[in-house]
Amino acid sequence: MRHLKAGRKFGRTSAHRKALFRNLVQALIQKERISTTLAKAKELRGKVEKTITLGKKGTLHARRQAFKLAPDKEAVQKVFGPLAERYSKRPGGYTRIIRIGHRKGDDAPMAFIELVDRVGEEKAPEKTAPKKEAQDAKPKVTEKKKAEPKAAAPKKAKAPADKKKSSPKETPKKDKPEDKEKK
Repeated sequence: MRHLKAGRKFGRTSAHRKALFRNLVQALIQKERISTTLAKAKELRGKVEKTITLGKKGTLHARRQAFKLAPDKEAVQKVFGPLAERYSKRPGGYTRIIRIGHRKGDDAPMAFIELVDRVGEEKAPEKTAPKKEAQDAKPKVTEKKKAEPKAAAPKKAKAPADKKKSSPKETPKKDKPEDKEKK
């Protein structure tokens, strides 16, 4: 049993795992939504939330600690600027994980991890009654277009079933005009 063994190892060395999460934290802070495996998203959530909490503190020491989690100057500036302002009244829970199915190659469960209240977030449109003007704007089909028959595609003749289909190896090769000139 794995008592007191928190965290996933992902089959990587500790240095590789540390680099992986630094890159993921940086990408999530900059793009505000990334797609990754579900296990990585669950591990990443705590690291990103810690980074944003450091941004809310705003001290020099917190900034230096944030550089350990996301060693990119632009990402840290974003954490201590717009993200700290956006989440100033929120006491935690800055991320959301949305499952998106399984990866095609290895059937790994995939998920989006995104910042809550992100800038580019699309909100569901409100349901309203369709406007009468929009219905009138549809192009009306004239009688001439209805009367014109569509040109039928030429039908291919079917080969009898009892004849053998020749393979590409059996068909004789035709001489190209360039080959005749060389002879």
